[in-house]
Amino acid sequence: MKVPLSWLREFAPIEGDPDELAGTFSNLGLVVDGVDEIGAELDGVVVARVLALRPHPGADKVQLVDVDAGTGEPMQIVCGAFNMAPGDLVPLATVGSVLPGGRDIGRRKVRGEWSNGMLCSAPELGMPEQGSENGILVLPPGVAEPGTPLAEALGLAGEVVFDLDITPNRPDALSIAGVARDLAAALHIPFALPVIQTPVNTGVERAAVEMLDPDLCPRFTATVLEGVTVIPSPAWMARRLTLCGMRPINNVVDVSNYVMLELGQPNHPYDLDRLPGRGLQVRRARPGETLESLDGVTRRLERDDCLICDATGAPVGIGGIMGGASSEISLTTATVLLEAAYFTPMAIARTGKRLALQTEARSRFERGCDPSMIDLAVERFASLLPGVRRGATADVASDEYLPKPTRVPVRTKRVNDILGTSLTDEDVATLVESIGFGASRVPGEPGVQEVTIPTRRPDTEREIDVIEEVARLHGYRNIERTLPPGVRTGGGLTPYQKMRRRVRDFLAGAGVSEGWTTTFLAPGDLERAGLPAEAVEVANPLDRSESLLRTALLPGLLKAVRFNVDRQEPDVRLFEIGRVFDLPAPTEVVPQEREDVAVIVAGASIPDDSADAQLATRLWRVLADGLRLTGVSLIADSVPGFHPTRTARIVVDSTGESMGAVGEVDPAVVAAYGLSGRIGFFSVSLEALAAAPRRSDQAVPVSRFPASDFDLAFVVPDEVPAAAVESTLRSAAGDLLERIELFDIYRGPQLGTARRSLAYRLRLRALDRTLTDSEVATVRQQAIDAVVVRHGAQLRGV
Repeated sequence: MKVPLSWLREFAPIEGDPDELAGTFSNLGLVVDGVDEIGAELDGVVVARVLALRPHPGADKVQLVDVDAGTGEPMQIVCGAFNMAPGDLVPLATVGSVLPGGRDIGRRKVRGEWSNGMLCSAPELGMPEQGSENGILVLPPGVAEPGTPLAEALGLAGEVVFDLDITPNRPDALSIAGVARDLAAALHIPFALPVIQTPVNTGVERAAVEMLDPDLCPRFTATVLEGVTVIPSPAWMARRLTLCGMRPINNVVDVSNYVMLELGQPNHPYDLDRLPGRGLQVRRARPGETLESLDGVTRRLERDDCLICDATGAPVGIGGIMGGASSEISLTTATVLLEAAYFTPMAIARTGKRLALQTEARSRFERGCDPSMIDLAVERFASLLPGVRRGATADVASDEYLPKPTRVPVRTKRVNDILGTSLTDEDVATLVESIGFGASRVPGEPGVQEVTIPTRRPDTEREIDVIEEVARLHGYRNIERTLPPGVRTGGGLTPYQKMRRRVRDFLAGAGVSEGWTTTFLAPGDLERAGLPAEAVEVANPLDRSESLLRTALLPGLLKAVRFNVDRQEPDVRLFEIGRVFDLPAPTEVVPQEREDVAVIVAGASIPDDSADAQLATRLWRVLADGLRLTGVSLIADSVPGFHPTRTARIVVDSTGESMGAVGEVDPAVVAAYGLSGRIGFFSVSLEALAAAPRRSDQAVPVSRFPASDFDLAFVVPDEVPAAAVESTLRSAAGDLLERIELFDIYRGPQLGTARRSLAYRLRLRALDRTLTDSEVATVRQQAIDAVVVRHGAQLRGV
């Protein structure tokens, strides 16, 4: 949610550095995704008036736009957007200016035509997008004369916009007032809602309202406003809506959106003259009933959907989600019927999900709006349309279904036991009262207060919820780290946790950076990564575009590589430790969950012959050696997502169980992610790593006798794994073998088709003597014979 600082200041005298305020927001649980200082980078961007539009003689996807930038003379701009008309005011980045993000604006020739600057969209100016429309930012009419600096025209000088990540349990924070209330409490400054009282004109008709299904809509109000003239909104309102990511339309629609953003109460204006019966009815939909909504789509409704109908029973809107096209506001609207209501959250969520219709109103109603805010929202709406005559509000409510303030006994001792604090009764009362909760002593029960929770906070129902609010307002940073009474102080990490930390240390020490990717995948991500498409689907995903639980870490890490490559960082070495989810077992309901570690390596700065299976294998060996694994082999095999011939499974010798795989990513998968070159990858189950056999960590004596080294190179078919040859050499060399290393792989025409040379260095040493030449020669010959016989190898000179 976009929150302009200037708007917050209408509710509380907020001062401070934007970065410090961002920290305060985050401490309150209102996480800041970004802070935009609007206008700070708009030097050279001015208001321009569109004079004429002409086709480009050499291109169809751009046009020539003549603008007046304040000189009175037409200036030609080449533009790829078509959403403007002669007379519109638009932002023009003049030659020599630099836009947010570092884009330099010069005089350039585009398909043979000169462009003397650039017309800008909202994102190009560092401002939020306006809905889904893709085009130039069209400014409100009369906002300023051509040539006026844009920051001055829009009042953006010094404006700061916070981008807050509001969690689903905080519907009260989906409003400027709600955010200001929390911030004021944290800064210990006064907060106040606007005091508004618009006079009721008894000469204005009272709308007829009928509520047939109060379980879907427990409260519904309708207010008639006469003398409405539909015109563009004032510049200050259009500016604020733009900063919040909404496109200004006209004064009536903009006031509706403004009130929703400010107070968190969605509302809907109807053209009363287009409503048969001049009233509204609220009822359940009839199976098979249809409605054309404001987006022009005809939607089929079901019985559990809440409909807003005209007085004759014909649908004119989907309650709490979107209005219908038949009674929308137009330039001829003179009388407005304003709907402001409270809808049952579950009913809105159910209908919105089934219709796949996401709106600002739905996002608020399905989380739980404050029914007590309706009256203020109606007053605010009427006050923002000066000159209109307001009639009496028709108000129908059902106490049976309306939420009511909750009263919860809160024990100060319990607060301190949970948080590890030493707060007093007065401290607790002061903290909860700062956000509008009530607090009163319970007679005869020392240390217990009855906290009254207003209806705007449906997330707070129990004592523990109030304790969470106390912690949030007291400040998490002010709570010292303590252990609850009775907890053993021995603590410490489990062996599994220690092993996981060592995995991180070993991979970081090998020069691999840790990454994090989301647990959720989009449909098609698994197939694109060459993996089976079957996955657990989330019933209520946070993002509908990512509705599957990942079954592997490969898709996310490939996206991370692509993210870096797109930003001119092609040299990527990342590891991730994360949970993956397989389909439930036949007799189970819950997905099978495990924790994997995966490494991906790619990059132009790595030699062509190592940014693939070899480098991934080296990193796997670093990890295996660091964890002292023994009896673990690499067995060539075909693994989904990997190169068909440059891949091996990681197998425990004693059980034959597969722990994971290492190799090169399938070139088709690499191409599917828009990448090129070879990419190495390995993925291993952490649970399997923890259970794998390990060599003893006891100290062993170091031989004081010299070692004997020799090299052996074998020409083997490509299908023979290097790990298999190594295993044969280990077995043949016996107890005298101290170390073995694969130090060279060579392919050449003289070796033959589909054959390669593997060169190993072996070190022999005895604890009690110096090895003789004959002993070394015997071991050497045994090793050669074993590889030749077992793998059909040919000894090659090194």
